[in-house]
Amino acid sequence: MVEEVLGAVAGVAGVGLVYVAAAARVVKQYERGVILRLGRLRGAVREPGFTLIVPAVDRLHKVNMQIVTMPVPAQEGITRDNVTVRVDAVVYFQVVDAAAAIINVEDYRFAVSQMAQTSLRSIIGKSDLDDLLSNREKLNQGLELMLDSPAIGWGVQIDRVEIKDVSLPESMKRSMARQAEADRERRARVINADAELQASKKLAEAAHQMADAPSALQLRLLQTVMAVAAEKNSTLVLPIPVELLRFLERGAQPPPPPPPPQGQAARAATEPAAVTEPATVTEPIAVDESPDPPAELPPEPPAGPPAEPPGQPPLK
Repeated sequence: MVEEVLGAVAGVAGVGLVYVAAAARVVKQYERGVILRLGRLRGAVREPGFTLIVPAVDRLHKVNMQIVTMPVPAQEGITRDNVTVRVDAVVYFQVVDAAAAIINVEDYRFAVSQMAQTSLRSIIGKSDLDDLLSNREKLNQGLELMLDSPAIGWGVQIDRVEIKDVSLPESMKRSMARQAEADRERRARVINADAELQASKKLAEAAHQMADAPSALQLRLLQTVMAVAAEKNSTLVLPIPVELLRFLERGAQPPPPPPPPQGQAARAATEPAAVTEPATVTEPIAVDESPDPPAELPPEPPAGPPAEPPGQPPLK
């Protein structure tokens, strides 16, 4: 009898051990367990540690709660200023609701990956090339908002989105290099012109100061001579005073005409100035080159009474 009882106890213990072995599950610290009993969500999410399920009835799904780093494949698109670029990014996300990640979406990893690629293409089309190169923080925030909106319903929280690299065509790289070189040259010229302006102002102040103190100009001349002698000892410097050059310049100019006497000057001031008449232009005389006309005959005597023959007395 005792043996039968012991055998029954051993059998129950064996069945219990088999049941416990089949029902025992271990959930790790970074995981959460979701139990589906006959296809329906059963109870709350199982916490980390040892847990039991009903064999052949319950099915335990373990969900990783760690932050997942997912690279987004490079996407090629055209920016708003018609430049073809190739951009790749990386997404950091984690599951905050294990039950929603299992129930609401088939594969939350694949869903996040596809949503990230679509959002990246949309961001490329809405942005300029300068924004992609220099204003990445704003684009990262826009990507994070576009991914976080649908991911909340999947039990996933987007932690961070970063654009890794922007690939440009070789022709665009050369154009940008030329633009940057031209901009640097422009800034260099502006800085040089500003330096010349400041130097000219200082030189003008120094010239005014030297004009007030002529000895300062002599001291500056001696300093220049010393500098030239220190660099090139074979050079002979002969300083010429500026006053001597001005004296020679005044001597080369013609002397002014002497002023008129006082009486003539007063008479010239009172008398009106004589107005010179313009010279008369003689007109050329036309010469007739035709042949000379025939000589004129002497005039005939006037008709009168006939003359009487000589020797006869005149008639009364």
